Amino acid sequence: MKVSLQDLSVRHPAGRRDAPPALAPLTLSLGQGEQVAVIGPSGAGKTTLLHALACALPPAAGTLLLGDRDPWALSAPALRQLRGELFLAPQVPPLPPRQRVVTAVLAGRLPHIGLLRSLRNLLLPTGLDEAHAALGRFGLADKLFERVDRLSGGERQRVGLARALVARPRLLLVDEPLSALDPARASQAMETLTQAARERGATVVCSLHDVPMALRNFPRVLGLREGALQFDLPSDQVTPERLQALYAQRWDELAGPAPSALDTPPTAPAVSYCR
Repeated sequence: MKVSLQDLSVRHPAGRRDAPPALAPLTLSLGQGEQVAVIGPSGAGKTTLLHALACALPPAAGTLLLGDRDPWALSAPALRQLRGELFLAPQVPPLPPRQRVVTAVLAGRLPHIGLLRSLRNLLLPTGLDEAHAALGRFGLADKLFERVDRLSGGERQRVGLARALVARPRLLLVDEPLSALDPARASQAMETLTQAARERGATVVCSLHDVPMALRNFPRVLGLREGALQFDLPSDQVTPERLQALYAQRWDELAGPAPSALDTPPTAPAVSYCR
């Protein structure tokens, strides 16, 4: 799905009227099947951008086009149909604790099936092979009939990503999907996610705190700070100096003592850049 933002500005619904927008006027375009990482310090506007692209927050100013359609100019049925082509994977997946994993994964198909089939799936799930295959890509095939509350935090995050695969979105929006994963699992999950999107030609926008992970896995990187776009560059042009300016701290605090850390997988848990 193609995405176009023209001077898009977004405010939080609960924000003060005199407060600056959470997302400053932003202009950019994403091509069909493009994969983009969004990086920046906490509070930079990364999650707000994803929610705007998911049609969860209306523009305060400017325009958003998804596949040449303005979501906020559509009728209610047409907007629901458009939202069915999107998938927003939050950092903490909304998984009911007593729900079975298979049901949680197959919930990704709910926008494409009727109410009656949705209710029937709660008792007699269909699409078991698809759910099993999606879980298998994240190393969770043996958890198909496990209860969600018996999973670790990292397993729940991977169940949320498996749900995204089953949803088959044209635009996949992923918010910090690796926070509960160890480095090996994080690398495997990110490779699986981007590969699955390439197989289906889906556009991906993923917010990440793990800068080396973003640079290794995404050909294009957006840098946000205080709601404003600081750079929009190919990953090989994101220099330590740009990162230093983006995070307002020394590069060796972000990725080790030398820029070569970009070229090799981290050997220790990913550093959090939150302040």
